Amino acid sequence: MQFAKPSVVKLLGLFAAAALFSGTSAWAQVDTLASIKQKGKMVVGVKADYKPFGFFDPSGKIVGFEIDMANEIAKKLGVSIEVIPVVAANRMEFVKQGRTDLMIATMSYKPDRAEVVAIPEPFYYASAAALFAKKNSGLKAWTDLKGKTVCGIQGAYYNRRTGDEFGAKLLTFKGSTEALAAFEAGNCVGMVFDSTFYAGLTGEAKWADYAIMLPLIDPEPWGMGLRKEDTKFAAFISDTLKEWHKTGFIIGLEKKWGITPSPYLVEQNAKFK
Repeated sequence: MQFAKPSVVKLLGLFAAAALFSGTSAWAQVDTLASIKQKGKMVVGVKADYKPFGFFDPSGKIVGFEIDMANEIAKKLGVSIEVIPVVAANRMEFVKQGRTDLMIATMSYKPDRAEVVAIPEPFYYASAAALFAKKNSGLKAWTDLKGKTVCGIQGAYYNRRTGDEFGAKLLTFKGSTEALAAFEAGNCVGMVFDSTFYAGLTGEAKWADYAIMLPLIDPEPWGMGLRKEDTKFAAFISDTLKEWHKTGFIIGLEKKWGITPSPYLVEQNAKFK
């Protein structure tokens, strides 16, 4: 008996189905928790230029509010931890590429970001956009920025509004250290960034003549980032955050690092208590 030879179209269809199945299997096999436990270490992307949430101490070690959270998660898993400094422009890519298991790096939640990485709920903190400038700058409204140069950070969600809606000329930098240096050097009238960032500057004498000059806008919650396809790790992080809000663990970190109490944390504590 002779069998008809499969057509080229059918063969291509079979190959496509096999490739799809292979890709789907690989997608489903992502298990960060198992990987972390197997290697005995969790790699976390954190900020190193955002005092007091993540910064270098005098010994060169990265410490801060978010690093304490990362350490607590590693402790809960019974593994060691390695922290890698990231910035807004690369923090999600590091997660996607598998260079970090988890990202805790002052990232506000945005729907488009949730399409790139998983951002488990509940969120752990919240901030808003703020304009830091000299107290005698005369700035009273965001529209006063029209035509003026403002320093900012690449990848910040409020840059577009600052430029398109308020008419500012954005001068953006890779990290806050560079942006702050340019601002201090007089290259811009003010610096637009998360309101929480300026908590680390208020106690420094050289910034005594500066302040948040305009009303806060666009409040956004902060979330941790991990591989989008990893539902098991996302569930673990979600349960951990619920526990932290219930016990007031994050509120305790606020007190430890001298941060002004956040209404968001008070709300979350009442919700999960």
